[in-house]
Amino acid sequence: MWWRRGLIGVALLAAYLLATLVQVVVVGRQHAQPPVDALVVMGAAQYDGRPSPQLAARLDAAVALWSSGGVEWIIVTGGSQPGDRFTEAAASHRYLVDAGVPAAAILAEDSGTTTYESMQGVAELVVANDITSVVVVTDPHHALRSRMIAERSIGGTVTVGVSSTTTSVITGWASARRHVVEAAGVAVGRIAGFRVLSGAG
Repeated sequence: MWWRRGLIGVALLAAYLLATLVQVVVVGRQHAQPPVDALVVMGAAQYDGRPSPQLAARLDAAVALWSSGGVEWIIVTGGSQPGDRFTEAAASHRYLVDAGVPAAAILAEDSGTTTYESMQGVAELVVANDITSVVVVTDPHHALRSRMIAERSIGGTVTVGVSSTTTSVITGWASARRHVVEAAGVAVGRIAGFRVLSGAG
């Protein structure tokens, strides 16, 4: 019967989405450690050159990893929105320098406005600087999608890990909603490709 096939289809879809949500949660709890060639800090909002609390939490996590030793580069990412005087990457660069990271150790991807676009720029920096391993630093809900896009964008022999910030300002129900949205995005991205979803951030 057609309705039985429909129910089976719905059940399979629900199982797929649930399994993806579990992956989002599990990867969001990963905290890869140095040694690693480069940390890639995913951009977030900045306000006239000052990182938003969400971006600052990611940068603080990167500084902690840098301070532990075994990191050659920190790659900051993110372009600007219409009307902005600064890019997310520029705000991140200044924040890291103020935190004691040498300016010469910071590379910038400053044109991407989505995770996908930023990772295309990161891929160019990886090749130009002979980087063979990276750890992506971002919020827990964003970790799986960022890692998957990094793996597909950088590819080849580059090892990709992820380290989620433990001080994300996105908590409680807001975090739960973000996890569900990310699960849906990853589920679709696996099938349609993340380029199609690049407008989602």
